[in-house]
Amino acid sequence: MGMSPYFARIRAAVGSELILIPGASVLPWDEECRLLLVRNKVDGPWGLIGGAVEPDESPHEAALREAFEEVGIQLEITGLRAVLGGPAFRFRYENGDEVAYVQTLFDARITAGVPTPDLDEVTEARWFSADELTRSELDGFARATLIAVELIPKSRQ
Repeated sequence: MGMSPYFARIRAAVGSELILIPGASVLPWDEECRLLLVRNKVDGPWGLIGGAVEPDESPHEAALREAFEEVGIQLEITGLRAVLGGPAFRFRYENGDEVAYVQTLFDARITAGVPTPDLDEVTEARWFSADELTRSELDGFARATLIAVELIPKSRQ
């Protein structure tokens, strides 16, 4: 989907200056304790399902929306894993835009649908075992998140 109209208006006002963005990400798990990750067109490496929380939307609603938009799945949120922020979640995009994310991270399971990339933001979706996570190329946001919640070792930084 790209940048929402809400964040586009903020960017028009502040340019590339640092903005704080509330985000929501979800960790969908299957019966074999594998985690669903997605490959994003922009970043290339594997990443998490998630995105910005829009005005009047809860993080819970944002996580469910993002899962449906990115890979066409409906989820049941099974728990709140963490709320994360700080230097590891500050990024500068290729266009110069600076963001600092404060992310609400949920665990979940699929209740309907088969993970199918939208081919707009996401080009691929795949299940990863714990061992595969430690050996896979992850985008910076996914790496910081999975280290923070101790799903991969810190040495992967």
